[in-house]
Amino acid sequence: MVKKIAIVAGEASGDQLAAHLIKSLQQRAPDIQFYGIAGPKMQAAGARSWYPMEMLSVMGYVEVLQRYRAIVRMRKELIRRLKADPPDLFIGVDAPDFNLEIERQLKRAGVTTVHYVSPSIWAWRAKRVHAIKKAVSLILCVFPFEPDLYKPHGVAARYVGYPLADFLPHTADRKPAREQLRLPADGPVVAFLPGSRESELAFHAELFIATAKRLAEQVSGVTILVPLATRKTRESFESVLHGLEAAQLPVKIMFGHAHEAMSAADVVLAASGTATLEAALLGRPMVITYKVSKLSWWLMNRKRLQPWVGLPNILAGRFVVPELLQDEATPDSLCAALVDLLHDKQKRLDIEAVFDQLYQDLRKNTTVQLQDALLPLLGESH
Repeated sequence: MVKKIAIVAGEASGDQLAAHLIKSLQQRAPDIQFYGIAGPKMQAAGARSWYPMEMLSVMGYVEVLQRYRAIVRMRKELIRRLKADPPDLFIGVDAPDFNLEIERQLKRAGVTTVHYVSPSIWAWRAKRVHAIKKAVSLILCVFPFEPDLYKPHGVAARYVGYPLADFLPHTADRKPAREQLRLPADGPVVAFLPGSRESELAFHAELFIATAKRLAEQVSGVTILVPLATRKTRESFESVLHGLEAAQLPVKIMFGHAHEAMSAADVVLAASGTATLEAALLGRPMVITYKVSKLSWWLMNRKRLQPWVGLPNILAGRFVVPELLQDEATPDSLCAALVDLLHDKQKRLDIEAVFDQLYQDLRKNTTVQLQDALLPLLGESH
């Protein structure tokens, strides 16, 4: 009998993780059907999408409120459809504010529920663990310290490693990356990653472009790579670029290919999120930044449990790379931090040494880990 897995991802990073999960299970159980809310990579792997993933790709309390009614309506309809024809397994990939309520209701209806990527209960909103317990049959963790946080609460949790650590080249070689992108072998290259969501571009595009102006003035011959995940984010960034009369800057806008851009770069400027961890796995020193609305920042700051926001710093337990957030995120401060990294070779080497250990800790053959964790829930013994 063909098994059915309903799966929901809410943004580009979740789409990537979910696509890898789908391909991993298909290796040992090729007949599984996947459907739900899927991005382009999940759909390319064979998942059917009932609703557009872009509806969920927003960040910040205020930004979510602007789409609240449409998001809630979509979730109610999805839950109704899944209850009417229950899947053999439901997997929510990240997006906890959206997925945990689906998981809670489906679990009560007798569906086995899995949440892939632990919510950051170690960073903020620690009390969420009680909601997680009600919602999930199993939580799949991508960081090694996370399962121990769930044990006292009786939540089944399993560390599966971070999948990109299995596939990204360790300390990526700049030379072939620059050849692929037709960049000079020598000369400074900086990768700018302003975020994968349109809501992030609304806060970051002008900031990143103003930073690029200052960087071009201070660093002779610099090339700035800006990979953007979707057509909409690319169009948004280009619109701001032209609006600021900055089209003559040494900026190369790319459609996707973020890993290639980071591999080619000497340093990276990244909006806090998955991209910072990917840059670390590639061995690239970086500056981390982020901006949201003032109200969202106030609400989020009240619930923070750690001084760090960027994943590389959180995993290291210290400020390995600078974080310039909200009011501290100005073109002058970001440019100064990037120039400091570009000019200080020893500082870059020290950062790369920390990232080397991080790479080793997260590399756990996630494909096999996912197969071993999930196929038994379907009654598969391949």
